[in-house]
Amino acid sequence: MKKVVLASLLAVAGAVPFASLAYSQQPSSGGIQMSQDEYAAYNKANSETTAAAKAADFEAYLKAYPNSAVKADVLNQILFADSQTGDQAATLSAADRLLAVDPNNLRALTFEVYYRRADADKLTDPAAKQAALDAVAKYAQQGLNATKPKDMSDADFAALKTKTDPVFESALADADMAKKDNADAITTIKKEIDGDKDDTTKPSPVLQDVYVLAQAYYTSTPPDYLNCAWYATRAAAFAPAAYKTTIEPLANYCYKKYHGSLDGYAAMQTAVQTNLDPPAGFTVTAAPKPEDLVAQLVASTPDLATLALGDKETALQYGKPADAQKVFDSVKGKQVEFPNVTVVTATDSQLVLEVSDDAVASKTPDFTVNLKEPLKTIPQPGDKITVDGTYDSYTASPLMITMTDGSVVPAKKPAPVRRPVHH
Repeated sequence: MKKVVLASLLAVAGAVPFASLAYSQQPSSGGIQMSQDEYAAYNKANSETTAAAKAADFEAYLKAYPNSAVKADVLNQILFADSQTGDQAATLSAADRLLAVDPNNLRALTFEVYYRRADADKLTDPAAKQAALDAVAKYAQQGLNATKPKDMSDADFAALKTKTDPVFESALADADMAKKDNADAITTIKKEIDGDKDDTTKPSPVLQDVYVLAQAYYTSTPPDYLNCAWYATRAAAFAPAAYKTTIEPLANYCYKKYHGSLDGYAAMQTAVQTNLDPPAGFTVTAAPKPEDLVAQLVASTPDLATLALGDKETALQYGKPADAQKVFDSVKGKQVEFPNVTVVTATDSQLVLEVSDDAVASKTPDFTVNLKEPLKTIPQPGDKITVDGTYDSYTASPLMITMTDGSVVPAKKPAPVRRPVHH
């Protein structure tokens, strides 16, 4: 699953509250020396009623007065006007120029991150995508580190940071996920969603990142199935109906991988309604680990040689070394015949085969048979044959059992048909 499947959530709620990021204070000419012509040009641009006209007039103003005392304020006006027209190239150009004179401008940094991240996510070449996301991450970190402008109140700056920080943190997590730095991505997303819990209960970019957090836990090494299940269930609980069918399979999968079944899952679905994070005392019983199941199997089976082939292979592949060796020792040196096995590759001296039901179903070879005599007729891949051989050795990962003194057992000729004697 990929996070992009929820990209439409951005359209539902609006990815960035651009209007609220606009520069709302018109610069005053009080205390600023302007010629009559400059003031007239500025006032004309400021009086325009459409975004396109305002942007064009302010661009003309800056061209005529490139060293204007209100240059930063004018670039703010251009940035907002261009964003209203939907012209991405013009918006980024205005943001670039604004950052050149005001490196801490949160509005410009937000547009840089939003548009450049969207472009990066469209790339298919992994190296190019990572480079683009890393460039976005630099803007995002710059935004998180931005200091308060001297002419802005603490309350206004805090309110602006509340809107912009989730955008920056989400972009940093995106870059971390692309480079498989899941631990850092988890830390960053947790900070984002913990700082904006209200938006995790409605369609929003923050709710989208709750789902990304679940994916980060799922793709960790090793996977954290319990946290994956929790945050995917939380995302599904508050996502629009059209997106639940996309999120719920991950939630169910992770819960079953952790618990062994969906028993008790309703309790998690209830708990996420009122808790962003797993509350104290909330527990889910973990399913037994494969190595523990093998240990139980070995301890409860008097004669390990009588185990079905599938059980033997499970023990060899997932059991603790001591348990796996006990199972193999029970058959080592013994000759056995396997009928109707599938040939994967063959030479005159060696056969690679799919023998167990699991191996056939997954099309994964599980036996190598070294032949005691060269074959005169070499079977083809996909052929069904009967072989015999002696258990010799094995490797656990990937599972491969090696037999020696092997041979291909000729197919039995059908018994002759006895025809009735006519008198």
